Amino acid sequence: MHLPAGSTAAGPYALDIDPERAGWDYARLRVLELGPGGAHSFGTGDSEWIVLPLTGGCTVRADGEFFELTGREGVFGAVSDFAYLPRDTSAQIASGAGGRFALAGAKCERRLPARHGLAPEVPVERRGSGTCARVVRNFAAAGVFECDRLIAVEVITPGGHWSSYPPHKHDEYRPGVESALEEIYYFEIDGPHGLGYQRVSPSRPGGTDLLAEVRGGDAVLVPDGWHGPSVAQPGHDMYYLNVMAGPGADREWKICFHPDHQEGYR
Repeated sequence: MHLPAGSTAAGPYALDIDPERAGWDYARLRVLELGPGGAHSFGTGDSEWIVLPLTGGCTVRADGEFFELTGREGVFGAVSDFAYLPRDTSAQIASGAGGRFALAGAKCERRLPARHGLAPEVPVERRGSGTCARVVRNFAAAGVFECDRLIAVEVITPGGHWSSYPPHKHDEYRPGVESALEEIYYFEIDGPHGLGYQRVSPSRPGGTDLLAEVRGGDAVLVPDGWHGPSVAQPGHDMYYLNVMAGPGADREWKICFHPDHQEGYR
């Protein structure tokens, strides 16, 4: 469930997680690295995608549309604009100065139009307090930006803080109570020697059980289980991109907190 940086690299992608590799049905994530003047073309296939600049800016062509993404210097500095790409189309990403770009995806049924998500329209939420305080950028949260199945957010956890706490889960469908969602965590750590820790504990006999030391470029898969906390090393802020998708008829994020960890932030 812990995929160290480089372990899923393929072609132009520094990270490439598809449903087959993850052993599930919907959620997927790629990290594309482009040098100055670089370009990459691909087909979206049976999935919808969001192109999210991690560092740098780019242009995106898809479905007869052209989007110029301003991007950002890095994930710790600012919210970024992004582009939504529908299934069953051809797309090209090009960057004059080069950069790194996350492609968050989900297998889907509906074909929605290509769109430009603007940075000033991204809701930024300050969640928790004390050493559980963090910042959530809800750029493609359910109810914020329309997708068919894909849900994606960014979280900045200050050094020395815990996030994804209390531990929570969304691995079974219970109407009005809990969603069934596969989830990918993709990490960046501020500073060359920074690290963090990610815990996933079983929610059922034989379920996922993981305590991983994570560094920049690592990913953690959460097919089931109580996930959290995500712990940032003191002095080193932690970034993670959450990519979620599941089979529910309604695109929603409904979670249950671990009954033994109800104190502190929610």
